[in-house]
Amino acid sequence: MNEAKQAVIVELKARNDPCQSPAGRQIAGVDFTAIVRRVTRDEAILDSIRRDSGLAEVLWRVCEFDLSRSDPGEPIRLSSGIALEGIAGDYTGGTFFLCGEGGKDRPVLYASSEGQAGLIGSSLAAALEVTVGLPSWWDCLKFSGSGDLTVMRTTADHLRYDELANEPETDADRVTVSHALGLELGAIPSLLARLHTAASATAPDFVLTSDAGEYESLFGPWLPSRNPAWR
Repeated sequence: MNEAKQAVIVELKARNDPCQSPAGRQIAGVDFTAIVRRVTRDEAILDSIRRDSGLAEVLWRVCEFDLSRSDPGEPIRLSSGIALEGIAGDYTGGTFFLCGEGGKDRPVLYASSEGQAGLIGSSLAAALEVTVGLPSWWDCLKFSGSGDLTVMRTTADHLRYDELANEPETDADRVTVSHALGLELGAIPSLLARLHTAASATAPDFVLTSDAGEYESLFGPWLPSRNPAWR
């Protein structure tokens, strides 16, 4: 059996009373075997967001994850040839992708509209735990001193201070999203470490390319001191 399809065999024995098959057909007095595709956790998360417009709106407020913005706007591919599936986008024109074939939870890659791209989680659940839990996760990468975790912690401290001053309701929105999607939101230092580990694992298999060439790393070269408000 093709493992990528993640199917399970379900054997239903005939009984005196009719029974309902997974396909919705009535079966009585007949032995049969049905193939039922296992729904992954990531697929369940996407389905929950699609079915709940209120949840989708809160998710947008927290981390700008919008399922209606899944088109990257240009032909792109991974260096390894692994399949890509655009699933969401953000306000700036960035796109979130699932990497690999369906049927199992897949790594998530984010590509900005400015030519940076990289992994942000080993699965959609892992990626959302990071992007929901961190204040302005993208700026944590942008002001990272080219991937210095200590610098990222300093940046996150500034971003958290700004968030508490300007958007104190965000923590309540985080709780709403985490409960609805079954996410576990850790402390900011832990989430930063997970984001750093994911982005650092981008090369060599998950380097994004387009007709214009390779995308740059998600780790920006800037230090927090570049932002005048943080000095």
